[in-house]
Amino acid sequence: MKTRLLGGLAALLLAIVGSVLMFNYAQAADSRAQQGLEPVEVLVVQKAVTAGTPVSQLSASLKLTTLPKTAVAGEAVNSLSDYSGKVTGVDLQPGEQLLKARLVDPNSLAKPGTVPVPAGMEEISVLLEPQRVIGGRLAAGDSVGVYISYKLDEKASADSPINNDVKGFKEFTGKAFHKVLVTSVQQAPPESSKDAKSTDGPALPSGSVYVTLAREAADASEIVFGAEFGKIWLSKETNESKDSKPGLVTLGKVAQ
Repeated sequence: MKTRLLGGLAALLLAIVGSVLMFNYAQAADSRAQQGLEPVEVLVVQKAVTAGTPVSQLSASLKLTTLPKTAVAGEAVNSLSDYSGKVTGVDLQPGEQLLKARLVDPNSLAKPGTVPVPAGMEEISVLLEPQRVIGGRLAAGDSVGVYISYKLDEKASADSPINNDVKGFKEFTGKAFHKVLVTSVQQAPPESSKDAKSTDGPALPSGSVYVTLAREAADASEIVFGAEFGKIWLSKETNESKDSKPGLVTLGKVAQ
């Protein structure tokens, strides 16, 4: 009887020890597994995002999610703080991780030969003869001054309400705008002649030039008016160019 009791206690003790050892082993194995996974936080797209979306507008479409390191892409992003001023270079789909390569400079999305339109502005195109655009020597990204000349009829010249400086004069010119951004330029290729001799200088454009300008709506309206009822000339400006505010130029002013 005593032998059977001792045997039972020994069996129970072994069972308890075995359970403890198994539990500890399982805990250690789970810990080792967790260490191997190395959880990492990444931003995952929750809502579809179109290409060109500013980073400042992405937060509502993203969620910070914890994933195993082995499942995280090498360039996954976990914070937008370092990408201010960037935009999405492609469309983003729900479920994908946000990658560094998806966030690009806005200029990289512009078509070749163009520059992005500044926020709050719109584009307006004018068709001009080569001599009105520095012989066609303009390119996207240049800054120009916009001059507009008007020729009034006899009645308008006599009672013009525009400016006292133009009263009594039928023609006048003024600088309408300073530091205007050129977003694109399109021009006809120069004519080639079989008999023409090659020169070191640039070929002259044979036709008119489309120049697209970025300007606020009110200014764009004035440029349209000038194209419709006057003549537009563009001057190429530099970073050092200053707006000297020449005022309106009339025959009387030129003759002084």
